[in-house]
Amino acid sequence: MLAADPPPVYKVVLINDDFTPMEFVILILQHFFHLNLDESTRIMLKIHHEGRGICGVYSKDVALTKVDQVSMTAKNAGHPLQCIMEAE
Repeated sequence: MLAADPPPVYKVVLINDDFTPMEFVILILQHFFHLNLDESTRIMLKIHHEGRGICGVYSKDVALTKVDQVSMTAKNAGHPLQCIMEAE
């Protein structure tokens, strides 16, 4: 009997823009990705300096949910923050 391949995983990525406050990005990272302040700040600075940063790696359904939650929260707060998912 052959072992099944593990399910594919997806990176959830935040994309830098010139309008979303850094503090808001940190709050998003803490709330939706359960990161502490130091880790959230590190990822926020990576996004700021490199144009994008990986927030986490998840199954497809979880990644889709995170992208939707972050996108809706940013939109409701009036920020153009983009959150996408990419195959690992």
